[in-house]
Amino acid sequence: MLKIIDRYIIRKFLGTFFYAISLLILIVIVFDVSENIDSFIQKEAPLKAIIFDYYLNFIPYFINLFIYLFTFISVIFFTSKLAGNTEIIAILSSGVSFRRLLYPYMISAVLLAIMSFYLGNFLIPKTNEDRRVFKNNYMESLTRDKSKNLHLQIAPNTFAFVESYNSKLQSGYKFSLEKFEGQKMIYKLMADRIELDTVNGMWKLKNYYIRIMDSVKGQSLIKGTELDTTFSLKPEDLYKIKEVFEEMDYFELNEYIIAEKEKGSKAYKKFEVEKNKRASGPVAIIILTIIGVALSSRKVRGGIGMHLGVGIGLTFSYILLMQISTVFSTFGNLSPFLASWIPNIIFTFIAIYLLIKAPK
Repeated sequence: MLKIIDRYIIRKFLGTFFYAISLLILIVIVFDVSENIDSFIQKEAPLKAIIFDYYLNFIPYFINLFIYLFTFISVIFFTSKLAGNTEIIAILSSGVSFRRLLYPYMISAVLLAIMSFYLGNFLIPKTNEDRRVFKNNYMESLTRDKSKNLHLQIAPNTFAFVESYNSKLQSGYKFSLEKFEGQKMIYKLMADRIELDTVNGMWKLKNYYIRIMDSVKGQSLIKGTELDTTFSLKPEDLYKIKEVFEEMDYFELNEYIIAEKEKGSKAYKKFEVEKNKRASGPVAIIILTIIGVALSSRKVRGGIGMHLGVGIGLTFSYILLMQISTVFSTFGNLSPFLASWIPNIIFTFIAIYLLIKAPK
């Protein structure tokens, strides 16, 4: 059962968090409008689209982006005030253990963690669809053609090559497709041009040659001027969509990772890092809450300023560590799972140490 002190701490915790992040959202929107007003006017963005498609969908994205920082700051801010007013001393002197004092903090942290998990994995991917469409139309192009001479693996032992591809025309030049059994090539297709038929999803090949190598029947050559066919090549494999994972919910992200692994592609690593970050992020809220309580529950000479300074330093250390591990995973050999959870593991030990040192 929640007692009066529990309800008091929960109200202070959540109230401080939502008040602080609401103020910052308003400030960020004002700065964002001033930064992008020229693009809005130049590209004649409708006011309704600016408000509802961009900024309304921007709010949950922004909340989830800074939820770790503001959870930590909120805990430190109001807990330092409690300690400064000797309320923590009074609570502990009345026979309440420090572990029991953590109870309302943990309830609040778990609620915020659940909210963060829902936002990051389900709500934000849906709101990002409209936000990114608006951004692509009125701010910056999110679709970019990849560099020329594209080599990619589209299935196990199956490789494609395109000299150049135009995402607007959905057509490419100098295309080839090769299939292997071990080190031996068994099939090769070449075409001067490749076009996507958006109606039926088939690829149209112009001036094509097909060479089949069979150990029993020998080699055979097929050629023609036009051929409609299908293979495991998607248009998005041939051009970049900036941070396309922002539009994928938890299940879509999983399906994409599985599909990329089946093709033998290494492009899945960035997406797997994102999937693990969406799971580790909510856990970080709980860990940072424990650190915040243990750090700010002791009355010190520096007061709130001292606690906030140390707290913000720890939070940015967490964010920096997360960015470093992400880079090592995306471009190196570090496991995506470890990359996302290393900061949590390190800060768990920091939380345990601070709990031991916290006033009892």
